[in-house]
Amino acid sequence: MTESYVADHRTTLATFRNPESVTVVGASADPTKWGYWLARGALKGAHRREVHLVNARAAVIEGKQSVPTVGDVPGELDLVVLCVPAVSVPQVVREALDKGARGFLGITAGIDRALGRPGAERELAREIRDRGARIVGPNCLGIYDAATDLQLAWGEFTPGSLGIVSQSGQLGSELANLAAERGLGVSRFVSVGNQVDVTAEEALADLADHEQTRVVALYVESFVDGRRMIRTLRALREVGKHTILLTVGASEASRSAARSHTGAMTSALDVVDAACRVAGAIRVDTPAQLVEVAQMVLDAPLPRGSRVAVVGDSGGQGAVAADVMGAHGLRVERLSDATRRRLASMLPADAGLNNPIDLAGAGEQDMTTYAAVAEELLAEETVDAVALTGYFGSYGFHTPSISGEEKEVARRLAVAAKQHGKPVVLHSMCRESETISLIRELGVPTYHTIEAAALGLASAARIASNPGRELVLPEPGSWPHPLDGYLASRRLLQSVGVRFPDAELVESVDDIVRAAQRLRAPYVLKADWIAHKTDVGGVVLGLADADAARKAFEKMSAALGPGRYVLEEMDTRADTVEMIVGARRDPSFGPVVMLGAGGVQAELFRDTALELAPVDPPTVTEMLERLRSRALLTGWRGRPAVDVDDLVRTVVAVSTLICRLPQCGEIELNPVRVGPDGVIAVDALVTTHLDDNSQEDR
Repeated sequence: MTESYVADHRTTLATFRNPESVTVVGASADPTKWGYWLARGALKGAHRREVHLVNARAAVIEGKQSVPTVGDVPGELDLVVLCVPAVSVPQVVREALDKGARGFLGITAGIDRALGRPGAERELAREIRDRGARIVGPNCLGIYDAATDLQLAWGEFTPGSLGIVSQSGQLGSELANLAAERGLGVSRFVSVGNQVDVTAEEALADLADHEQTRVVALYVESFVDGRRMIRTLRALREVGKHTILLTVGASEASRSAARSHTGAMTSALDVVDAACRVAGAIRVDTPAQLVEVAQMVLDAPLPRGSRVAVVGDSGGQGAVAADVMGAHGLRVERLSDATRRRLASMLPADAGLNNPIDLAGAGEQDMTTYAAVAEELLAEETVDAVALTGYFGSYGFHTPSISGEEKEVARRLAVAAKQHGKPVVLHSMCRESETISLIRELGVPTYHTIEAAALGLASAARIASNPGRELVLPEPGSWPHPLDGYLASRRLLQSVGVRFPDAELVESVDDIVRAAQRLRAPYVLKADWIAHKTDVGGVVLGLADADAARKAFEKMSAALGPGRYVLEEMDTRADTVEMIVGARRDPSFGPVVMLGAGGVQAELFRDTALELAPVDPPTVTEMLERLRSRALLTGWRGRPAVDVDDLVRTVVAVSTLICRLPQCGEIELNPVRVGPDGVIAVDALVTTHLDDNSQEDR
């Protein structure tokens, strides 16, 4: 997969990597203009390629003579930068295409508006593609490639190992600036803008064989083809490049509309997080967090687990650090007796040895204690990472005479981390000092807050523990019957092994009498065609006999009108737990499956886990582990454990069904009653998918 992606994108996007020539149309000598920064950046690569500047007044820009029109540029063109008024863009594009241009970088915004024609940008993009060229943008901030001295964007970039692909140019620029503040540089920067042609996914795929890029920062506001994006992220992961994603979509407006609880109980970000788990990527909430995680992944080895030893030169800071680490899912566990004895031999009698380790002033008496304790902890098999919190990094800043000693300890810490292949992370009270700069350069991530240190370390642990999973789609099938109510939904779900109580269709009092004779009391009466029956009085439970069923039917049909009703045996098994199992189609990522606490209060508790479908049994088991209500399934306050294996099989079956049948829009089983003897679903809803362009085919 990776090799084919690399070959494809290297061919189609080669001109945006290392063009033979760059032509800036709209170049300017005015430092306040976009055209100046583009011209200035292009000229920095003049030792590698021909650079042509087009300026209507033929001005001299940074010592380079420009020409007044594209037609005046000698020879064929390769990459053309569009920084002209929007109304002029089509003419410039056509002139450049006539001179052999293979790529366009569209800085100019507002082309549709300027031309007074919605869709004008995309029409122009089709014309560019039809003539064998590509365009990045328009309405983008530009591109940068440290490996080829290609700088066609506003501002300056520090060379490094972080690749940035951003739908928002300014946010991408913020990421580059934040990275520079932490000593991290950029390997490639691509602002994709309106994506009328080259997409964020293509720009990502083009990083797979970009040697200078080691970690990828991705900002997108929409996922047009989510499953293709996942394949690209997996391809990057396979070649050792981890992706950190920043996106938007936590608002109610971003949620997809849904008839069932399945859509209402999850957010768009739940789906994105599920996609990240499949891809082996990770999502963060802010640009600062993205850079904090990038620093950890770039500077230090990934931890082999989540067990952290916390070392503090203040008891209070160590205790806070332990709490914050735990809140991020890291484990601050008691050390072995042997390790505690060795630590006791090098620390004061009143030192804390239980993890967090309190140095109790030993660091001030002998600064090498920091390194000695870290070395001891890194050698411990039950420790996956060491976090230092407190004053270290400040000694030389406040007392320059001991700066050299502190830097030697920093070198020793870095050597120990490399020798053991485990991360050491430093939280220092000092924001910047010579020691902090040095230890960062040596591969020890440093942070000014313990929250940032914990986030970075926890994120690295999550990346290490989640290699992603392959989505193996079943062969598509069909269902010849209409999906027009509860009985139809039951029939479909029973075909894949989901159990339901016995039931009969009833449309009259006589039907009720006959059905009651065939079924076992107590009964449940349901309105077949209503999705949320409880809300409108469309379900009555606990009907003791045929007479009670008849009276309930007369009352319900009088209130709801004639139609298809269902008389069903009521599940009266003891020691059951009510769950909800649902599946739906996300507009970007296709089929997803949800598992959670069920019943009439499902939306109140919102205790759910969601994954992209289809899922296998290990994935469903992991979903169960994420539920707050999971303890109810394994036995609570003396109650027997329920048949979790049957629940897992049910979730797998539902996830496979929605992938296999394109006509299924949503599937919901709520409640699913899980008992010691297995699963019985006592209500179900399957809706029809009206869009034939189903995502699972992508």
